[in-house]
Amino acid sequence: MADRGRGSARGGAARGAGGGSRGGRGGAQAVSSSAADKPKREAILDLQKYMNERVRVKFTGGREVTGVLKGYDQLLNLVLDEVEELLQEPEPRTRSLGLVVLRGPTITLINPVDGFTEIENPFAEQQQ
Repeated sequence: MADRGRGSARGGAARGAGGGSRGGRGGAQAVSSSAADKPKREAILDLQKYMNERVRVKFTGGREVTGVLKGYDQLLNLVLDEVEELLQEPEPRTRSLGLVVLRGPTITLINPVDGFTEIENPFAEQQQ
């Protein structure tokens, strides 16, 4: 009675002998040669020229920080030092954050601070 419900109805005895040799889950699989021959993908942005330079970073949602770029990866996660967050509300001010790691998927804009001049938006409505 203890064996009732087991066996070929569930595939236990029928699969047991040859299940591993057919390349099922957990079996060793050969690496395709086309995957090994592909050249390494290059990053879209070359941030190397901005290393140890001050950069401004804007995020989805409107937050903005400036800091010295210390590192990055292929997902555009950034490490910034001497970071200051620019807060707009209730009044414009800055907040010092120190060393931070910024997640790449949340970043919308990266630009160097040197040579950057803010201009008025020509498309904004003129207030009279």
